[in-house]
Amino acid sequence: MDTHLESATDRARPQLARDYPGLELRTHAASEFAGDDERLARCRADIAQADIVVAAMLFLEDHFLSILPDLQARRTQCDAMLCIVSAGEVVRLTRLGAFDMDKPASGPMALLKRLRGNKEKAPSSGGAAQMKMLRRIPQMLRFIPGTAQDVRAYFLAMQYWLGGSDTNVLNLVRHLVDRYADGPRRVLRGLHKAAAPVEYPEVGVYHPRMHPRMAAEAQALPGLPAGVPVQGTVGLLLLRSYLLAGNAAHYDGVVAAMESRGLRVVPAFAAGLDARPAIERFFVHDGRCTVDAVVSLTGFSLVGGPAYNDAHAAEEVLAQLDVPYLAAHPVEFQTLEQWGGSERGLLPVESTIMVAIPELDGATGPTVFGGRAGAPGTTCHGCHRQCGFTAEQGVRDMHSCPERAQTLADRVSRLVALRRSERAERRVGLVLFNFPPNAGNVGTAAFLGVFESLFNTLVAMREQGYTVEVPASVDALREAILAGNAAVHGADANVHTLIRTDDHVRRERWLREIEAQWGPAPGRQLTNGASIFVLGRQFGNVLVAVQPSFGYEGDPMRLLFDKGLAPTHAFSAFYRYLREDFRAHAVLHFGTHGALEFMPGKQSGLSGACWPDRLIGDLPNLYLYAANNPSEGAIAKRRSGATLISYLTPPVAQAGLYRGLVDLKASIERWRQLEPGAPERPELAQLVQAQAAELELVAAEPAW
Repeated sequence: MDTHLESATDRARPQLARDYPGLELRTHAASEFAGDDERLARCRADIAQADIVVAAMLFLEDHFLSILPDLQARRTQCDAMLCIVSAGEVVRLTRLGAFDMDKPASGPMALLKRLRGNKEKAPSSGGAAQMKMLRRIPQMLRFIPGTAQDVRAYFLAMQYWLGGSDTNVLNLVRHLVDRYADGPRRVLRGLHKAAAPVEYPEVGVYHPRMHPRMAAEAQALPGLPAGVPVQGTVGLLLLRSYLLAGNAAHYDGVVAAMESRGLRVVPAFAAGLDARPAIERFFVHDGRCTVDAVVSLTGFSLVGGPAYNDAHAAEEVLAQLDVPYLAAHPVEFQTLEQWGGSERGLLPVESTIMVAIPELDGATGPTVFGGRAGAPGTTCHGCHRQCGFTAEQGVRDMHSCPERAQTLADRVSRLVALRRSERAERRVGLVLFNFPPNAGNVGTAAFLGVFESLFNTLVAMREQGYTVEVPASVDALREAILAGNAAVHGADANVHTLIRTDDHVRRERWLREIEAQWGPAPGRQLTNGASIFVLGRQFGNVLVAVQPSFGYEGDPMRLLFDKGLAPTHAFSAFYRYLREDFRAHAVLHFGTHGALEFMPGKQSGLSGACWPDRLIGDLPNLYLYAANNPSEGAIAKRRSGATLISYLTPPVAQAGLYRGLVDLKASIERWRQLEPGAPERPELAQLVQAQAAELELVAAEPAW
């Protein structure tokens, strides 16, 4: 089952115990028993003894293959087996009275398939059309006798489940017991009739301060707390199933964090796994986008959920909005305590469903914002807060991660402020690279003419309204950055500013960790002993800065894979300067590639203890990246929150030799093939000299 429905099931248990004394209602979450032998054994034992089995949301092979033989063995021995919203192998095990999903479609099921039409040729209409059909089917089958009534019971059960409130969970159990309890349990039939499924808004809004918390119209949403000025509007996309189950504390934490920064939120949901109806209804008015950014908190793709995604449909709706789109996610298949203590971060299945697939839509900024609590008495080590978990929190209930929710809100706030700012006022940091240092490599990148491209970028920014003082030529730009006062300071490039050591010590939040690796401030990189250098040159509101070296130039992967390491004093001070002193609205990393995204920390699903996250902070990060390197580009996106702007690699072909050199090469090869005393050698040597002289490679006289 869905783990988040456990709370709704718990609230239904007391009434079920009164309805059916002795009833045992046991639940198992695939995300918990997958990889846990003890929990898996308990699940298999309960399947073997169950009178009625309900299986739902079993899409991943890691989740259902381990129990599939148990379900197959039990399906003919139990009173009923209901399998819904799962992989085909699981759904086919459904057996309700005379309705057997494993048999060829006939009678009412064949009719329903004809009514559905060609699924492949039909346009993608999302969850709304499916939910509409789901409500119609029981009405259509109501007066058809025989197997049709069991088919009707199947679709009613789906309605109960998909409307997963505690009331609907209660009536789902009543529905199944009343119709299918058999053998000694047959006496339970008729004791309690199930009420019709309670219907909730298919498309609507949610807010923890609304009563009730779900509404069909945006007018029901409360404003910002008193005294908080409006800085912008953010559309949030939520999963309806969590809201119906009353398990939305992780959403509440994000809402509160956003509102504390002056962001008016529009938390919207839609039935099914297609967010477009919610977007079209609440984020667009008269064809115009009404929000400054959209943040998906579902953990799924925009159109399609975990099983598939329609990237083309997502692209169309996002292009219409034309605002930043971020896909944040809870940790679904582990607890917050497990994630916080993990060196890997997200599990492979989480990285695939919650990060990689949304990236196909165009999502950026993947950020963890919550998850399930750890076991009572455990502590999350994801950041300096060291949050502890208690029994009152509920192991299966969702919770916000306060530090991550605030980080997400900070980043969204900066993106909104950037979008609302005037171009002439925007301050932009352009970061060049220098690898390896001390070898004349300042301003190099893979497959990119850096200074030529940089010059063109500055000119284009000036033409589009940015305040930029562009040098007269590419050479003048190069000279201003690489020369300037570099010789005075003994640096690789112009020294833009000096950060005094006492200022660095006072302001560096992670000083103890850096000094443990690199010694007392200011360290040995980019320093004169009293201050830390920031290399670069400012051109109006644009600072072209040079990223410091990362300390292990001979072993570039060491920072990523060696445990307990930290960036140098100069590296950390550099990004703090961009954020806090230069006060950049955004930063553009110029070319493939730098070292920020390879700093120590989790592989994906970063926490507040991960260095890329600490360094970039809430600064909007754009990254000019070579199109032929998607693997490392993905690292930049997932570990430093970068939005990639791809550039093509130059077309390169083997030039070969032009005709004169081809003839000379052939003559030299003939000469080499002759024996040392061969009579043809002197004559051939004269020919080689003549051909080389014609090409101005040697003198024609004297003769060889």
